[in-house]
Amino acid sequence: MENKKLVINKKLLDMGCQYNKAIVCPCTYSCAKHGKCCECVAYHQRADEFPACFFSRESEAKYDRSFEALKRDRK
Repeated sequence: MENKKLVINKKLLDMGCQYNKAIVCPCTYSCAKHGKCCECVAYHQRADEFPACFFSRESEAKYDRSFEALKRDRK
């Protein structure tokens, strides 16, 4: 399973995604990945998490990026 994750991450990063100032990142956590969606998704996927843009504004602010938190947020 871990090898598959690495392959997926490499594919995401090889997509040629660049920083895009037009993207309004909803994440309130300060990091270097704002506007770099491919890097952000790959980072969170390695940690078995979801990026902030998957969550409502209220749930995003809790910084719990787990699948369980996503399920609770979508109810």
